[in-house]
Amino acid sequence: MSYKYFPHTPDDIRAMLNTCGEKSLDDLYKDIPEELVLKREYELPKAMSEVEIRQFFNDLSEYNRPLTCFVGAGCYDHYSPSVISSIISRSEFLTSYTPYQAEISQGTLQYIFEYQSMIATLTGMEVSNASMYDGCTATAEAMMMAVSAAKKRNKVLVSATLNPIVTRVVETYAKFHGITVETIAEEYGVTSREDFERKVAADDVAGVIVAAPNFYGIVEDYTGWADFCHSHKTLLIMNCVASALGAIKSPGEWDADIAVGDGQSLGIPMNFGGPYVGFLATRKALIRKMPGRIVGATTDADGKRAFVLTLQAREQHIRREKATSNICSNESLMALYVTIYMALMGSKGLKDVNELGYSGAHYLADELCKTGKFTPAFPGKPFLNEFTLKTSLDIDSLQDYCAELGMQAGLKIGDDTLLLCVTEMRSKAEIDALIETVKYYIDSEEEVQK
Repeated sequence: MSYKYFPHTPDDIRAMLNTCGEKSLDDLYKDIPEELVLKREYELPKAMSEVEIRQFFNDLSEYNRPLTCFVGAGCYDHYSPSVISSIISRSEFLTSYTPYQAEISQGTLQYIFEYQSMIATLTGMEVSNASMYDGCTATAEAMMMAVSAAKKRNKVLVSATLNPIVTRVVETYAKFHGITVETIAEEYGVTSREDFERKVAADDVAGVIVAAPNFYGIVEDYTGWADFCHSHKTLLIMNCVASALGAIKSPGEWDADIAVGDGQSLGIPMNFGGPYVGFLATRKALIRKMPGRIVGATTDADGKRAFVLTLQAREQHIRREKATSNICSNESLMALYVTIYMALMGSKGLKDVNELGYSGAHYLADELCKTGKFTPAFPGKPFLNEFTLKTSLDIDSLQDYCAELGMQAGLKIGDDTLLLCVTEMRSKAEIDALIETVKYYIDSEEEVQK
């Protein structure tokens, strides 16, 4: 059999087969059961020229229907300054991988150091690692940190108001690490304080995971939660929307032990679901339990400022049984992305972004409720730019109607419950267009009923 793109000569292949004690390349697969062997040619499309390939994918792209986005639930449509894509497209950033050789990776190490510094400031924590895959896996890693720190406890409590996607990832990690996950009940859209205290008081809980803001968009009050956890030797973990930390109380201010979440809201485009970047920050006392790596600043032999990989708590570098994680990549390019975003925006820019989202979301919520077909799912609960409404309308039909007119009208999270989001990307004209579309839908439904 001829392999067009293999660089090996027939003599090379013969030498390797002799070493393996086999006569042909097919012999390497002789242990595969006969019924699993493909006995026909692959069903591959015919070859195309570059022009044909480009046209093929352009034709596919025509099936995409760009919609004005009023959905959040963990993925947010924020503005991304054009300078970011310009900088990260530079070859020294776009093609670099792991900065093992400090002497030739100073630029990469420096921006990772800056990323860590900014995340620590944003979360109010003492140390940050060099980023992770996404917010879900970062939360799962935080769960394992808590269990490792507790030593003899393997139970973790997860609030029912945490994003269910995050919860499912946490449960998957827990299953294969022998960790028990229990849910703290919710009451009127927030985590039940009574259920939290009752379960933590059993003194068998390693960590508690809560959300800020929570899945319903509510900004919960965690006053005294950290003190109660610490009095029972339990760690408090907060899963946060990164952008929201520019306006709400940080995990550090709540005296939490670990702050995690997804950095996508810091300017990373939605990108059909990725790539994103997870952040994890913690107290200095837990630094040895932190997964991934940490870049530190030092001075070289000439007394000049330099950067090095300071801590790498992963299985490639230490004994497997002692490793806290097997995270092998730090999503460095996306860490650079959010670092540039935070540097450009500053604390005032992040505050402005949240103020725009806040005003737009509250305006949309008020106007929808004025139709008489919507009511707040959790009256009186504070929200930032994401909110939950109850409705008597057929949500599926309403969303289809809005989609036909170019709008993605929230996320259905129950038969009568709709989760909507407004960011600084939504103009008043776009919000008004959604409101008018909903009103037209209501009027048309009433006409049909008559």
